[in-house]
Amino acid sequence: MRVGSHRYRGRVTERSADPEWLIGGREARPVVIADPDPAWPDRFAVERARIAAALPDVRSIEHVGSTSVPGLAAKPIIDIIVVPAGPIDDAVAPLEAAGYVLRVREADHRMLRTPARDVHVHLWSDAGEVRRHLLFRDWLREDAADRERYAAVKRELATREWGDMNDYADAKSPVITEITARAEAWAAATGRRYPPAP
Repeated sequence: MRVGSHRYRGRVTERSADPEWLIGGREARPVVIADPDPAWPDRFAVERARIAAALPDVRSIEHVGSTSVPGLAAKPIIDIIVVPAGPIDDAVAPLEAAGYVLRVREADHRMLRTPARDVHVHLWSDAGEVRRHLLFRDWLREDAADRERYAAVKRELATREWGDMNDYADAKSPVITEITARAEAWAAATGRRYPPAP
């Protein structure tokens, strides 16, 4: 039975009372927002090499999320978008063989993570979602005011208790929507373009 919606980083999808899209069920964990760490890009580079070895024909591997933005406080989790050469489901087994564990199975999205839960690998079949994440990252790299605004909202939300990490992500949706509007205006004004995913 459908009882609402799941907003994953600003995008609404179906949510059910028994979240079959969330493999392993809900997780109540504290949200920790860490100061910017110069080691995050190096950690991404390690994971990028691991993913490229598992998917030799991959189209792109991008560091996204707050750890990809210099100077931005973040949960110490490396978010990565992978655009495989074929259907996203074809990339799941090779990534599992490389040690990642499937956590989210939505209609156009798969998310795998490390057993330590400190790296999230996202596969999207929706080119618009790939573009949105890259644009959001690039705008936050560009604009100090929105970087600070986003960090402040995350730090405030981290003081609350959450029944699941996805509930924390849901709570960020209003500020993400607000910042994304400015990012879209910036992209339009500068003619910024992103290549479409297959």
